[in-house]
Amino acid sequence: MLPDFSNPHDWLPWAFASLMGLSILVYVVLDGFDLGVGILFPLAERAEQDKMIGSIGPFWDANETWLVLAVGLLLVAFPSAHGMILSTLYLPVFMMLIGLILRGVAFEFRAKARDHHKRLWNRLFFVGSVITALAQGFMLGLYIMGLEQTPATLAFACLTAAFLAVGYSFIGATWLIHKTADDLQLKSLKWARQSLWGVILGILAVSVATPLVSTRIFDKWFTWPELLWLASLPLISAVLVAVIWRMLRQMPYSQDRFSWLPFATASTVFALAYLGLAYSFYPYVVPERLTIYDAAAAPESLLIILIGACIVVPVIIGYSILAYVIFRGKATELRYE
Repeated sequence: MLPDFSNPHDWLPWAFASLMGLSILVYVVLDGFDLGVGILFPLAERAEQDKMIGSIGPFWDANETWLVLAVGLLLVAFPSAHGMILSTLYLPVFMMLIGLILRGVAFEFRAKARDHHKRLWNRLFFVGSVITALAQGFMLGLYIMGLEQTPATLAFACLTAAFLAVGYSFIGATWLIHKTADDLQLKSLKWARQSLWGVILGILAVSVATPLVSTRIFDKWFTWPELLWLASLPLISAVLVAVIWRMLRQMPYSQDRFSWLPFATASTVFALAYLGLAYSFYPYVVPERLTIYDAAAAPESLLIILIGACIVVPVIIGYSILAYVIFRGKATELRYE
């Protein structure tokens, strides 16, 4: 349902919620693949690990900018929701930050360390990636459960944590299929085939649990005529998963054609799942507690922030696109000399 664009009290919260949602989606896809590469790190040989680092080296800093943007928008546009969400998720947020710090430090130090120290930084890069992915999955699970903390909701959060980590490893493997060649590409195909089950089970778990959390969400999905057009989301997702499954068993194609297709298709599946979640919870920013209209800052403040966002967001998009264009093609070993 679109807002009344003649009323700033109506369209400004909607605009910021949409911008924040877009930032989270882009972060999940882009930082998801470099977290996935970190999760897959111990499965590769030492020389292959250098290629894996090289495949994400030019991008990982820019990818994390989208997380900063999303949290910043939550803070300035929906301050009461920011306080409620962050206070409830304090521990997993803390663990996520620890993981991101470990990843960042290990990423830089491993490229400069002597051989006998490099193994330690490789381990820390893997540990930081796993901690970050699990923390994000745990937060997602609790958010879907309305931030309630009971044995059942905590168990569901642990389940989504595991599935999101496997999902990140899947999208990371599809990225490596595109960015690497020869033996490492063949290994990446194997990793993608093995981790695809996590994507399927994770989407099914979230899809089944979300309507059961709230009668409001159940009615949004299973009333007529909404059911008719909403059915396209799971149907398209199922078709795309089948396409990925078939592609992964036919690749690599001759002359490495279309190596980008698994990553593009996987990203589309993630986007469709995210759109389903966004539809389920709108207009709530804190499920069943606080809507975007109740949590929004004053329209005068939002208008000033929107002017800044109209400058900052295109800059972030621009340098992200520039990085991916400049460093297109197969990855090489990352060096600082």
